[in-house]
Amino acid sequence: MRILNFGSVNIDYVHRVDHMARPGETIAGLSLDVFAGGKGANQSVALARAGAAVTHAGRIGEDGRWLLLKLKDAGVDVSLIEIDPEIKTGHAVIQVDDSGENAILLHGGANRAIGAEQIDRALSGFGKGDLLLLQNEINDAPALINAAAGRGLFVCLNPAPMTGEVRDWPLDKVSLLIVNETEGESLCGEADPWEMLPKLTGMTGGEVIVTLGSEGALYLGGDEAIHQPAVQADVIDTTAAGDTFIGYYLARRAVGDSVEQSLKTAATAAALCVSKAGAMDSIPVGNVVSQHE
Repeated sequence: MRILNFGSVNIDYVHRVDHMARPGETIAGLSLDVFAGGKGANQSVALARAGAAVTHAGRIGEDGRWLLLKLKDAGVDVSLIEIDPEIKTGHAVIQVDDSGENAILLHGGANRAIGAEQIDRALSGFGKGDLLLLQNEINDAPALINAAAGRGLFVCLNPAPMTGEVRDWPLDKVSLLIVNETEGESLCGEADPWEMLPKLTGMTGGEVIVTLGSEGALYLGGDEAIHQPAVQADVIDTTAAGDTFIGYYLARRAVGDSVEQSLKTAATAAALCVSKAGAMDSIPVGNVVSQHE
């Protein structure tokens, strides 16, 4: 199985704060760091560090050329990332407080300038049995879902950040849906995670994972239902925890691990991620994750 991740590539500006800025409030940041990020790029790095062969497709501006080197160094194939000569790279302004929680302001930039021709170019080398991973930080995700499903790809969707438009996407063509509690409730109207699962599988016709933060994750696929507890960690920064979980889960499933084992590995990787600052830079490598399982 080859993996194509068509997703965002961002520059992250991370501000450490003693508390999140409230409406109308001006606060002083404690520090500023600049990292490579974007949910798509983070998930590609997690896949690569977990040992998977992953190609990332996306769009950046001239100001983001350094991000290509960052992804290459992590083991990601960047041959399908295109450079837009007119639009700047997407970026995020992230507040991280003393407890490790975060608040994020996202600007799409080149991530929102993807056209039909780029989609065709990216998908032309993939077909039946391959996997397409998508998030909601690029434009034209519905077109990508339809095109990939038409080629026989296994489609995995993580619709974050969640918007109302996702409900109108061709979710019946999604093979695996991965959401957190808030996103799941927004999609199906059910707040209880266990009650949410069958509703979401009914919408997608495939498998569903609901991540629960400190409570772990739930899985439902066919007759198999699993609760994976969270792995305890000293929380420094939760920014890329979900992306790490997704990348490690898919990487382990791609090599034939069971759902249960893949969830366990993903939970361990996410715990290691939150114990370090940053997004992409906090994603652990596979041998370190193995040592902690």
